[in-house]
Amino acid sequence: MSDSENERRTKLVKAGVAVGIGSAAIVAALLYASKIKKPKRSSPKVDDTD
Repeated sequence: MSDSENERRTKLVKAGVAVGIGSAAIVAALLYASKIKKPKRSSPKVDDTD
């Protein structure tokens, strides 16, 4: 392959890796956000102090 083809391939690989990492980061952020935002089910507190 010529130098220009190697450079193009390198750029495409770097772009692909960047997109993959970015996608993974977005998915992780969405999962984290959905985990945090869920309201906790608060059971009625029972006061057992006599």
